[in-house]
Amino acid sequence: MQIPEMFKRDDAVSPVIGVILMVAITVILAAVIASFVFGMGTPETAPQASLKMSSNSDDNITVAHQGGDVIFNDTTELIVTNVSSSDVLNIDYNMPAEFSVGDSFEINGTSFTFNSTTNVKLVDTQSDQLISNQNVRF
Repeated sequence: MQIPEMFKRDDAVSPVIGVILMVAITVILAAVIASFVFGMGTPETAPQASLKMSSNSDDNITVAHQGGDVIFNDTTELIVTNVSSSDVLNIDYNMPAEFSVGDSFEINGTSFTFNSTTNVKLVDTQSDQLISNQNVRF
């Protein structure tokens, strides 16, 4: 090949490098799209609420909603345990279907004893996150 012919060629990038760049761009685009489709959805969050739990004169626990999001009874699990023995207690409660600010309900336990501490947890079953975790002393 002669020198004048070399300057007349207008090939800028060889076909092999062009194919490699196209494959790399395709792989990067596929990874970004897959991350949005398969794993980058909005995370489930538990309701955020301020709850006050206290023992009353009837040897029951009163749970009062003092502020925050509405807590729905059908998506909430209530777990009551004795702190000293870690035993899950047998309880009965009357939480409203929509537990909102100003509402309260009673937890009636057959195993609450005087001078003991009871742990009360409210767990959101949709997100498996804790809404409240408090100890109540009798």
